[in-house]
Amino acid sequence: MPKIKSHSGAKKRFSVNPKGKVKYASTDRGHFMTEKSQDRKRKLRKGGYLSGKQAKTVKKLIQN
Repeated sequence: MPKIKSHSGAKKRFSVNPKGKVKYASTDRGHFMTEKSQDRKRKLRKGGYLSGKQAKTVKKLIQN
C-alpha cells in the first residue's frame, strides 16, 4: 500500500497551531493594491481560523 501524499497547495496556504486550530491568511492581497482603500488593506492583513468540517478536511489534506 503506497503512502498518502499531502496536498501541496494546502500545505502552502494553511498551518496548524499547537492547539490544533487551522490558520489561514486573507485572500485578495496579490495585486491591484493601489485600487483598494487603506482601510480595506488593513483588514486584509488579518487572517483567521477555520472551524468544524472545513478544519477537519484541511487537516486531512496537510497530514504527512
